[in-house]
Amino acid sequence: MKAFAVGRYGSKDGLQMREVPEPGIGEHDVLVEVRAASVNLLDAKIRDGEFKRILPYRVPFVLGNDMAGVVVRVGPAVRSFAPGDEVYARPGTDAIGTFAELAAVHQDDLALKPATLTMEESAALPLVALTAWQALVERANLQPGQNILIHAGSGGVGTIAIQLARHLGAHVATTTGTASTGWVKDLGADVVIDYKRDDFEEVLRDYDVVLDSLGGQTLEKSLRVLRPGGIAISIAGPPDPGFAREIDANRVVRLATVLLSGRTRLRARRRHVRYSFLFMKASGEQLRAIAALADAGTIRPVIDRVFPFESTKDAMAYAESGRAKGKVVVTMADLPLTHPVTPPAAHTPATPTQIPFAEGHGHD
Repeated sequence: MKAFAVGRYGSKDGLQMREVPEPGIGEHDVLVEVRAASVNLLDAKIRDGEFKRILPYRVPFVLGNDMAGVVVRVGPAVRSFAPGDEVYARPGTDAIGTFAELAAVHQDDLALKPATLTMEESAALPLVALTAWQALVERANLQPGQNILIHAGSGGVGTIAIQLARHLGAHVATTTGTASTGWVKDLGADVVIDYKRDDFEEVLRDYDVVLDSLGGQTLEKSLRVLRPGGIAISIAGPPDPGFAREIDANRVVRLATVLLSGRTRLRARRRHVRYSFLFMKASGEQLRAIAALADAGTIRPVIDRVFPFESTKDAMAYAESGRAKGKVVVTMADLPLTHPVTPPAAHTPATPTQIPFAEGHGHD
């Protein structure tokens, strides 16, 4: 099958289209013919080796963390899905590889796609919607009437988080650029701060929750707009010891998180607020809840551009440019459905799609 694979870490040229073996599936896995996949900044960070210590994918491997498609085959223990089902997923971190014609996904990470959305729209949701859900519902326990600041409201996570926060009954503030102020307000933001003109720290105070996707100085200033007892949840700030415990990290990684997040956690304690790093987890159960919200019209994906599969590298470059409003999607609509639907059969256990080493590839 065709796939975009990382041949070496640390280079944009390390991602190339190539022929790779079809992924095997274990007894609890589902083989999906991918019809659309979306691009996330996480893909670029994985490609560049930023998560090598905690997500040690062995190069070469297929990249991609979001997808929608059609079930081709299921493992013998799978009961919730059948060949022909239209599904969507953010595969678990040990089984990424959606920039490909086929992807193997554990049944617990998979859900039927929203019935009212196209494949491209469905593929734009899993990672960002799960991130928003886990930040607002699980981590923050956001309640009606509370105040939340969502940074980068025109980004992939921001567009969904605004809609979800409004659904939960919160008062929503967001930051964005001049060109996006109108349409993020249409998504449900009550207060829109043009970061090119105003400093959010001078405008907001006594907020219950901040969702930070920018890190750095933005995260530091965010701590100062929280009320005592408030929480800043970051997907871009330094990993903290709580994250290390979640992933059952080794001693070296645990120590690294203590050191990396030490200054941020100290500043939070001095202001009597909390800091929490979030690395989203796959969840088919949560995707089912998100699909229901999408079909009810409560949330809708925001797509900036759709690229053909063969232009996946261009799609990633566009997403990295910072110009995208909402999500960037790759579509396989121009590829024929070439994999016939077959009855369940036993196969080898699924792993991240590994590719036989080729000359000149496979070096960290």
